Amino acid sequence: MTTTGARAEAKIKNKRSDLGKRILKNKHIYIILLPAIIFYLVFCYAPMGGLIIAFQKFSITKGIMGSSFVGLKNFKSFLSDYNFWRLLRNTLMINFWGLVFGFPTPIIFSLLLNEIKKERFKKTVQTITYMPHFLSVVVVSGLVLTFVSSNGLINAIIQLFGGEKIAFMTEPKYFYRIYVASDIWQQLGWNSIIYIAALSGIDQELYEAATIDGAGRWKQLLHVTIPGIMGTIMILLVMRIGSMLTVGYDKIILLYNSSIYETADVISTYVYRRGLLDGDYSYSAAVGMFNSVFNFIFLMSANALSKKATGSCLW
Repeated sequence: MTTTGARAEAKIKNKRSDLGKRILKNKHIYIILLPAIIFYLVFCYAPMGGLIIAFQKFSITKGIMGSSFVGLKNFKSFLSDYNFWRLLRNTLMINFWGLVFGFPTPIIFSLLLNEIKKERFKKTVQTITYMPHFLSVVVVSGLVLTFVSSNGLINAIIQLFGGEKIAFMTEPKYFYRIYVASDIWQQLGWNSIIYIAALSGIDQELYEAATIDGAGRWKQLLHVTIPGIMGTIMILLVMRIGSMLTVGYDKIILLYNSSIYETADVISTYVYRRGLLDGDYSYSAAVGMFNSVFNFIFLMSANALSKKATGSCLW
């Protein structure tokens, strides 16, 4: 063995030894992490093997190994389905309006909270806004349906100002607004937590220096506060764009009806109907894979643009 080879082998052995020592030193941390790792391996990564049924005509009786291979037939069927463009439009529109209004709202809310100096009042507001996040989707959907019903609070306010009742849940044009508004209300406080944490990490000496230079609150906000959390904003924006084709089916199923299918039916509800109700597992797996692949493309594109524009990225 040459001298260079011996040195390389010695380095590898030293690295392995150091790694072993670090693991033993921090064994309690790794033990704590172990349940989470097992969870993801069993419930997230292992089931990915089942994606093969997207390329099969899957039969429960035959199983994965016995079902016939059909290639891209299921994907072609979805792309040529008369529901395709409606599903894609609704999914993108709900996420688009959620991005436009839902994404900046917790940022603005956290910036406003940051300006409050009375800690007791601040904590009270935070607690009140956090609470809706912990409500069941069933409860939230029930509240929404109650508020927008013909005798609900929203119509009562409309009538108070001389307007006429609106049948919100039978008019397709209102569904995007109802869904996005209810989502903002439920997640406002929870989504603001990470921004509040980022704000607390800004060096206070920067504010002191800005004050000495004669900067008021508005200029401090523009030149110290917002730049201080811009990295966090960009990372969360990238992740948000990476889920542009994801809309939870549970809340929509609880809210929609046949009158508003035109705007309420999304990819996830379609997968639910075709997979669980109709038993077409191969087709629904193909639709789900289509959804995941394009989410990944959105994520990679947004990450690349963020890295180029601001230097902040996921990797």
